[in-house]
Amino acid sequence: MASAPAEMDKRKGSPTARRWLGEAPIFAVGLTLMAVCLSLLAAKGINPGIGGIIANAQIFLMFVIVLACWDAGRELWKHRPDSPVAHLKARYTAPTFTRPLAAGLPLLGVAIVLLPYFSKMKSAIPLFNEYSWDASFIAWDRAIFFGYDAWEVLQPVLGYPIVTAFLALLYQLWFLLLYPGVLFFAFAKIDPAIRRQFFLSYVLSWTLIGGAMATWLASVGPCFVGPMLGNSTFDAQMAYLYSANEQVPIMVLPVQEMLLEWYGTRENGLGSGITAMPSMHCAIAFLYWIAMRRISPKWGMFFGVFFAITWVSSVHLAYHYAVDGLVSLIAVAVIWKASQLIIAAWDRWLETRQPTLRTNTVPAE
Repeated sequence: MASAPAEMDKRKGSPTARRWLGEAPIFAVGLTLMAVCLSLLAAKGINPGIGGIIANAQIFLMFVIVLACWDAGRELWKHRPDSPVAHLKARYTAPTFTRPLAAGLPLLGVAIVLLPYFSKMKSAIPLFNEYSWDASFIAWDRAIFFGYDAWEVLQPVLGYPIVTAFLALLYQLWFLLLYPGVLFFAFAKIDPAIRRQFFLSYVLSWTLIGGAMATWLASVGPCFVGPMLGNSTFDAQMAYLYSANEQVPIMVLPVQEMLLEWYGTRENGLGSGITAMPSMHCAIAFLYWIAMRRISPKWGMFFGVFFAITWVSSVHLAYHYAVDGLVSLIAVAVIWKASQLIIAAWDRWLETRQPTLRTNTVPAE
């Protein structure tokens, strides 16, 4: 006859099932918003296909392999087992390893599918709205910086080729937030409440900030305003960047040229599309700061500095106006709070339906 605790655990379900139930708002919101994206794209005759999803999954797989190799090497170095194969087999087949891995797969699936749809929507912005906001954002920046463009204010401090090249490198490293960073939040042993709030905010940020707001506030940014809109306001800034590139490679310039070429050929694959307001670089960096400071004060400080550098770099490297980052910051703060309220409401509803289930503290790890 089963014991009372065992019977209670059976009624509650497995830790993995309880975790998935607690994460249901993320799946529901993600699927709903992706369905909206599909409908909007279909209305314009665009079929997203699965090529972007496959490409994104391959990038995640590459990072998984790298992280697995690092973990295996660390394990062997730490324990020096007589049989490395047997030791690694025991580690990677143990329930303490496989259960959290299985529990995090649905969130990883959301991340794999999300970015390709964002890229499709980003590249389709001209089909829904004209790029007509750049003049306004230039005026907003000048109102903030007393008649100067933001890059001009930064130039006396940052306008050295070696500094620009370093900032360009850091700006490219933001890419790591989308892959190893997401893997961390999906699988690491962290507070489930923070994990759920992060992922719901992540989904809403890409779709609402990077999709809806970017379409509404359609703009191309300083580096593209010349070749795309015939506006010469930032010709001097681009001249500096190309001059600096002759001394030290500025990593963002080939990327900007590639995006412009893709725009000309109507390329709409993973990572394509041009939009300035709001800045997703700033939005995601700010989201990581909000989340990581609740996990570790030291890592919170690191990501706070990284966010500040990302915002400054986005202006210095001619990707964004200063107000792009400001709007992103405000939007993410609102989304973070809204995500907390949505998850809290879901937990309260679950409590009324299943009093023994407490998803906000479920030990999914």
